Amino acid sequence: MTNALIVIDVQNDFCPGGALAVSGGDEVVAPINAMFGDFDVTVLTQDWHPAGHSSFASSHPGKSPFDMAEMPYGPQVLWPDHCVQTSEGAEFHPALQTGPADMILRKGFNPAVDSYSAFFENDHETATGLEGYLRTRGALQLTIVGLATDYCVAYSALDAAKLGFEVTVDLAACRAIDLDGSLAKALTGMKAAGITLRG
Repeated sequence: MTNALIVIDVQNDFCPGGALAVSGGDEVVAPINAMFGDFDVTVLTQDWHPAGHSSFASSHPGKSPFDMAEMPYGPQVLWPDHCVQTSEGAEFHPALQTGPADMILRKGFNPAVDSYSAFFENDHETATGLEGYLRTRGALQLTIVGLATDYCVAYSALDAAKLGFEVTVDLAACRAIDLDGSLAKALTGMKAAGITLRG
């Protein structure tokens, strides 16, 4: 069975010094680089927001980063401006090897809908096309790593499990934001969905 490595959002803005820095975010780079040769298919995802994205707190007068807002598709955390298209913050961490990637998937480019998952936008309906690519390549076993454990990694893993993929999350190559207990909630949810948590 073909196996795939899905590397989620290892970008400058999610690493120390970035606009939405995840504690220890840069620590995932070395273990991820070491994994590339072990998989038949490698996909890198990249948060790719237009300026003024609806998930940015700056787009909502009177709101601050990490406040909640009600969107047409449901509740949404409002984030600091981050991973704005073509900005240095949106670039992959400079030490991440991008050469092994068979595919780079950009997400979050719809200004009206955020996209945590590599498979669906946050409306849970609009597909990114990743499922079709993986099935075309015959990749049914997925290992998911990257940033952040409790948001884009967990959402991607949960969607992959719902779609029928066999999913492992390698926690040694992930780091979390852990906003108001979000890490514990994400780990519990992934276990309940039958996702293998390793590391």
